[in-house]
Amino acid sequence: MRKLLLLVVLGLAVGALFGHLMMSVPGYWLIRIGDTSMQTSFWFGLVLLLGAFIVLHFALRLLGALIRPVGRFKRWNTRARNHRAMKKTVHGLVALTEGRWKRAEKSLVKSADDSSTPLVNYLSAALAAHYQGHYEKAQEHLNHAQLTTPGADTAVGLMQAQLMIDRQQPEEALAILTRLDKKLTNHPQVLKLLKQVYLSVSDWEGLRHLLPRLAAQRLISLQEREQLEYRAYRELIVFEAQNPSDIERVRSLWADMPDYLRANSELIMLYTEALVRAGEEPIAERLLSHSLDQHWDTRLVTRYGLINVDAARQLAKAEKWLQERPNDPELLLALGRLSLRTGQWGKAQEYFEASQRQRPNGVVCAELARLFASLGEHHKSQLYYRHSVEMLAKSLPSLPQPSDAEATKADKGKDKETDKDKPKKSA
Repeated sequence: MRKLLLLVVLGLAVGALFGHLMMSVPGYWLIRIGDTSMQTSFWFGLVLLLGAFIVLHFALRLLGALIRPVGRFKRWNTRARNHRAMKKTVHGLVALTEGRWKRAEKSLVKSADDSSTPLVNYLSAALAAHYQGHYEKAQEHLNHAQLTTPGADTAVGLMQAQLMIDRQQPEEALAILTRLDKKLTNHPQVLKLLKQVYLSVSDWEGLRHLLPRLAAQRLISLQEREQLEYRAYRELIVFEAQNPSDIERVRSLWADMPDYLRANSELIMLYTEALVRAGEEPIAERLLSHSLDQHWDTRLVTRYGLINVDAARQLAKAEKWLQERPNDPELLLALGRLSLRTGQWGKAQEYFEASQRQRPNGVVCAELARLFASLGEHHKSQLYYRHSVEMLAKSLPSLPQPSDAEATKADKGKDKETDKDKPKKSA
């Protein structure tokens, strides 16, 4: 009751105020359009404006109420289409996983336009087409994927590269991956695929530079890295060493090689052979000497005995090693050969015989046979030559041989052929 009285009093006060203003503030509105004019008082015109504003407000609200159901229907229809597309996409992905390529491609392409992830649809459809052998269609799906999704260059490029690898086209894959690698430095999947392609095309130089990046991204184990580094440097040295005039390239490879590989006996042997072919025996001799001081290897000591740089110095060096390894047959063989280079025939004979006692060997027998032949002791020379041949025969594979009867028959056949070839005497 009090509120009602308060509102009545407030209304009367406002009315009195507006009445006073209408009396004390006269004025009018004049509206003229062409030859037509309309005039009204200021306060009446103000009331008309207020009424028009209220009418316009409610009209807009009514129009919004009429439009809202249409928008709701459109949103509902969009959600329904997206839901159906998602179900088809899922069915397509399941079919792709199960190996039903044709069904997968059809479902994925059909639902791509209404899908919220058209990139997934087209990439998966490209994979399904690829597995069917439809390579052109797979490329079309990849093109659609790039058009429907901005910024999908990386995903599309990776898929293209993977498909090229599966098609046994590593050169094309390498071109795509090289472009992606320049754009996206150290992208994990790009690096992994690059490693796979480098191995396919035997690009050992590219693999050599890629391995540190793979290791930095922890994309390769230490064991695999060491295996691939060994393989890459080995293949590069073998290839470059074919041209003795390009020894600087082999030197550069050796300098870039990790320390643990410079201790590998096989790589040391390859580098030594390259140096010898290039006429750099002194460097090869120092390399072998240093390597044998660090770790002992029978192949290296045998090669050391064949290097001809300074035989007297080499012999003194090898005799120091003999103090630590008095019964090493390979070292004794190398010492015998170095003794021959210095003209110490008796010492050479002693070293060869000592090596033969430690481990009978056809090569040592051949060296002794040659030495005794040069010394004029032909009986001993023939004896060791026979031992050498016997040891060599033991290393041959077991194969069938002709019997004595077959050998005699073969000899008679040869004699008859010889008689036929002799010219006949004239009468």
